[in-house]
Amino acid sequence: MNDGKRRSDRIVLTIPLSVYGKDAAGCEFRKGGRTLTINRHGARIQFHHALSGGQIIRILSLASKKEATFRVIGPVAPFTDRGGEWGVECVDPKANIWGVQFPPIEECQNTGFKALLECKKCHTTALHPVSLVEVEVLDTSGIIIKPCEDCQNESSWGYVEMDPVFSIRSGDKMVAAGKIHSSSRAQKKPSRQRHRQDSQQVSVLVRDYYGSSEIARSESVSQAGFCFFSEKDYMVGQGILATCPYDSQSTRIETRARIVQCQENPETHRKVYVARYEPRSEEFGPAPESTA
Repeated sequence: MNDGKRRSDRIVLTIPLSVYGKDAAGCEFRKGGRTLTINRHGARIQFHHALSGGQIIRILSLASKKEATFRVIGPVAPFTDRGGEWGVECVDPKANIWGVQFPPIEECQNTGFKALLECKKCHTTALHPVSLVEVEVLDTSGIIIKPCEDCQNESSWGYVEMDPVFSIRSGDKMVAAGKIHSSSRAQKKPSRQRHRQDSQQVSVLVRDYYGSSEIARSESVSQAGFCFFSEKDYMVGQGILATCPYDSQSTRIETRARIVQCQENPETHRKVYVARYEPRSEEFGPAPESTA
């Protein structure tokens, strides 16, 4: 997929908003927000209220005085007490509340693309058309909500993961981590499989993009990623923020990571997750140094 082509319809523009709807408990909310980027059918918005994937909201542009119904695709930045950033898509494809004239749709047909996605509930794989907003959510928090014919309901979807690239040792087991889409790529870069690993137990602060966090125990850490135990449910492909090792008395950089494998102990019902660090990002800081 050509990144420049897929983003050609995106405009960086701040528009003040009024966002309202009902939360999961049925309580009504109406708060202010703003756009960070817009495109023909959606936007990335900054909003000081927790939202959820698939949620329906109304957005009023305070600049154009127009409003429309939007569907929340998911978070594109971690939610904090100062709010979060969300990808939203307009339910009515003909609606345009931004006050910006986009080129005719016929001239932009070559910007559409599809992605091979997996339903995280029934593990069905399907080639789905995806929008600019959905790509942004998939690249960050990793999960979007789409209908699944096999589940006969809306379900969580993420990129299909294939072919292990590196592995992290957890106790006596070698657990496969990082995934790519071509085994030949793994042969060209064997060095990625030789990261030094530290089997010392350390604490790790794990935070998801919806604002939930926990301090978990990790038994193996390398420059490529880490393995941790948790009773929480994370999805393979889900994006997280990690501070590893974590020490409440010191300040360490929070780093983007992605869940690439999950195994459950049938005796304790505890899950062991393997997380791979994402490429360095200025927004979240550099990749952590090895503790080995």
